[in-house]
Amino acid sequence: MEIRKVGVVGCGLMGSGIAQTSVQAGYETMVSEVNQPLLDKGLARLFGAWDALVSKGKLTAGQMEEYRSKVHPTLRLEDFADCEVVIEAVIENMEEKLRLFPALDGIVKPEGLLLTNTSSLSPTQMGAVTRRPEKVCGLHFFNPVPVMKLAEIVKTISSSEETIATVQQFALSLGKTPVLAKDTAGFIVNLLLIPYLLSAIRMLENGMASREDIDTGMKLGCGYPMGPFTLLDYVGLDTTLWAAEAIYEEYKDPFYAPPPLLRRMVQSGRYGRKSGKGFYDYQ
Repeated sequence: MEIRKVGVVGCGLMGSGIAQTSVQAGYETMVSEVNQPLLDKGLARLFGAWDALVSKGKLTAGQMEEYRSKVHPTLRLEDFADCEVVIEAVIENMEEKLRLFPALDGIVKPEGLLLTNTSSLSPTQMGAVTRRPEKVCGLHFFNPVPVMKLAEIVKTISSSEETIATVQQFALSLGKTPVLAKDTAGFIVNLLLIPYLLSAIRMLENGMASREDIDTGMKLGCGYPMGPFTLLDYVGLDTTLWAAEAIYEEYKDPFYAPPPLLRRMVQSGRYGRKSGKGFYDYQ
């Protein structure tokens, strides 16, 4: 199947990054939000990224205008009808996704692929509420999407080999290096990353070391580009909590149980960089 038009449902931090990457790879890209203020905010982030590249001399004004012409914002799911690929990038909540997938299934042309950017929830469950489960799989990007080279392709028990091959080629066309994972909670990266982040929170919670010393220890001791608390703030504490809960629900391993400190921070609205405050203050 030739992919000409890509749809992205959700224009938040991940959705706008996926849309930017799609446009820069040459695809006409439809992007939606649930209301105009959220759509405007997402488009401002998207267009602002290109403005920044122009100001740094990494993009010409002509290229930026060409990119902008390939972005098609909408508030209507019906506008995704002629997309060959639609990527779901809404809130990490299964109820929301289970409402969205049947709606897209009734709109997108029969040969179209329905992909999810979920970091921890089951693409199998999402495909099961459609009439095309063989055309559903995960395509999990990493933040910031235009920069990070990895994409996890998550194969469900229903995903066809043709779907997986098409998505692998699509990921490559976006400049990503795809890795293939089975549909198990956490896939590859989060199954290993989440317990590391939760262990750092427990260390802080138990007074074993300060956040700064834990971050410095992991950067200088293990050669990591950033420490766990800087990374937590970057990923989002709410996103980390959702991922930990999903993995714990599947395996019931205490190693994946979210520490109380993480829950309390999310409950207080301290999500990290996106809210202005997490383990560090960005206001």
